[in-house]
Amino acid sequence: MAVETKEKKTATKKPAAKKVVKKEAATAKLRLIVSAFESKILDESVKKIMDVAEKYNATIVGPVPLPTKTKKWTVIRSSFVYKNSQEAFERRTHKRMMDIINPDAKITEALTNLSIPSGVEVEVKML
Repeated sequence: MAVETKEKKTATKKPAAKKVVKKEAATAKLRLIVSAFESKILDESVKKIMDVAEKYNATIVGPVPLPTKTKKWTVIRSSFVYKNSQEAFERRTHKRMMDIINPDAKITEALTNLSIPSGVEVEVKML
């Protein structure tokens, strides 16, 4: 009689590959979010900002168009007799986002002195 033996196969585990994580140099970003009710005025002001940044040889990412927010509301035209008659209003807010990478003091000073038309709002964040 032949005796059969069962051998346990042990799986040899390979050492886990080390993940190489590249540490990027700390880059400062100046994030500009420009918003306005009219898209033409918004595009003109974004172009002015880009011209100033290009004048000082800054690297620009954008402008990236953000979703347009629409606010709607209705108002009753008459206060007493004709209450079924209503008037509808709508306001659209257009936005653009731009990043200026590694801004200098000259760039920030030039952007603060830049004349932007009324109705355009600029939010500045340092990332």
